[in-house]
Amino acid sequence: MNNKSKNYNIVFTLVIILISIVAYVRNIIDLLLGITIMALIVAAYNFRKRLQTQERFENNVNNMATYLSNEMEENLKNMLYSIAIINNKGSILWSNKKFKDEIDLEELKDNNIVGLFRDLSLEKIIKSNIKNSQKVKFRDIIYEVYSQKIEFFQKQEAYLLYFNDITYLENGSATKDSIMLIEVDNMSDAAKSMEENNAPLLIAEVERTINNYAISQNAMIRKYDSNKYVLCIPDRLVEEQIKKKFDILDIIRDIDMGNKMDVTLSIGIGMGGRSPQENHDYAVTAKELALGRGGDQAVVKWPDKQAFFGGNTKELEKRTRVRARVVARALKDLVYESSKVYIMGHKNPDMDCFGAAFGLSSAINQIGKQCKIILGKDNRNIDFYLKEVKKDFSYDDLFINVEDALSEIKETDLVIVVDVHNINYIQTSSILNKCKRIVIIDHHRRSPDMIEGALLNYIEVYASSTSELVTEVVQYMLDKPKLKVIEAEALLAGIFIDTKNFIFKTGVRTFDAASFLRRIGADTIHIKKLFSDDLESYIIKAQTIKSAEVENNVAIAICPPEATEVVLAAQVADDLLNITGIQASFVFVRIEEDIYISARSLGDMNVQVILETLGGGGHMTMAGAKLSNTNIKAAKEKLKAAISNYLREGE
Repeated sequence: MNNKSKNYNIVFTLVIILISIVAYVRNIIDLLLGITIMALIVAAYNFRKRLQTQERFENNVNNMATYLSNEMEENLKNMLYSIAIINNKGSILWSNKKFKDEIDLEELKDNNIVGLFRDLSLEKIIKSNIKNSQKVKFRDIIYEVYSQKIEFFQKQEAYLLYFNDITYLENGSATKDSIMLIEVDNMSDAAKSMEENNAPLLIAEVERTINNYAISQNAMIRKYDSNKYVLCIPDRLVEEQIKKKFDILDIIRDIDMGNKMDVTLSIGIGMGGRSPQENHDYAVTAKELALGRGGDQAVVKWPDKQAFFGGNTKELEKRTRVRARVVARALKDLVYESSKVYIMGHKNPDMDCFGAAFGLSSAINQIGKQCKIILGKDNRNIDFYLKEVKKDFSYDDLFINVEDALSEIKETDLVIVVDVHNINYIQTSSILNKCKRIVIIDHHRRSPDMIEGALLNYIEVYASSTSELVTEVVQYMLDKPKLKVIEAEALLAGIFIDTKNFIFKTGVRTFDAASFLRRIGADTIHIKKLFSDDLESYIIKAQTIKSAEVENNVAIAICPPEATEVVLAAQVADDLLNITGIQASFVFVRIEEDIYISARSLGDMNVQVILETLGGGGHMTMAGAKLSNTNIKAAKEKLKAAISNYLREGE
């Protein structure tokens, strides 16, 4: 208002001067001269006024920058948000350091914000008189952009923008946590392997390492039992650990406090559940899988899948006779409570599967319960022994086919599954659908596709064979077990086959079981004769060995078309390990429309982990797989890729 009054006073003064001049002018020339002079004065005044206005605007801009620097920048420059101030054209007037660090200003076109954030609506920013937000994406980052109108420089309008990184929120992982369960597999055994005075140092170092690991993962950790821990850890950090293959396994294993035995962990992680409780349930299942597969590994379980990491060390025997006694007592009670007992193994049963079923059926019959063994149509691996058994007429009613079993089995009956726990490999799943009273006895590493709902699980990966487990159970089920020689020999043959003549996975308990069977009358010479090959089989095996290709100490061989038995491929895989320089062997055999792979290892390579990627399973030193709807060439390429991936991860 004061500026306007001053302007009016100046103009009024000029008019008075002009009138005074005219009053004294005596001719027209002087009048024109006066008017011209007055026009020049007015023009000069307007020009000076414009200069003053422009100078004042520039001063205001400088003052604004100074104002931001002195008053606001201290508060804005260190904020967690990226911040920028723009005008109504989108030009950036000012930005803080975080904005400049995250945004490459060289990418800006004409210093305009819209040129960089193409999803940003400038119109929405300008038209809104209140604080509003909109989501924009810059490269792989998602921002929530908050804008607010501000006034400065004689009520000139500008807009303050806050850029909040919400990428993790949008991906649904920032606020989600997983549950991790950690158990030290062998602390007591490792402590016993060193001097007694140093054992507390080892225990303290392991605990310190696990706690430091939790801190590095921003995880909540609680020790809920001896050598057992529970962690609550963000999903995104679990994903980082997946990329690192859970290097905590290696860190713990490398601890050296004078212990002769490496300390190992079993880790179960549950993630992707709808609640912490569901994630905890997944973690429990995952840890059981890790323990059931021999420990020294991590298992991550989602609602629809699971992944395995580690598991490359040899299993160490941990089972006790106490557990065998408890299982035997529980099994005996279940048998008494059942109307009838059926024993079933895996498809195309081998001698370990049949021996375990045959020996267990004898114990159940001695208890006084009727028992039958369910056999499928393909029994080529045990035909030689079935012929021996069927010479004894007392076994005429022992065996039953799948169709007859399905027609007579009842809900009150008991089904014992031996030498398998994977639902995809059992003789038939229809039996389990009809009878819910199930017992599992097996020695293979736990598979994700495990039979669910079993009343009793006796899965011991540390045992050499299922026949060894059954031999122990029989001794506790019966006070004075009276096995026939042919039954004892079946059990011993199962141990004999799975240990490769007591070489692989042979522990003290294995020899104990063998000595018990030997006392009953099992004849090792007779067993050896039963497994003797004819000349034709030897020729086929020789041709298979000749086809072997060796690379990186791994042999891959293919059986000729005339080979029709999986057991022949397994025998060749065993024989290949007798060749110097071969650490693992894989042998292919085609039977009808399916391709089978038998794998063996001396322990330096985990063939179970390799074949697991092809849908197979087994043990570290002995595994197998079956491939359908493919040919030998394609199957061989898949195997080579799996081996290469295994070797690459182990580097």
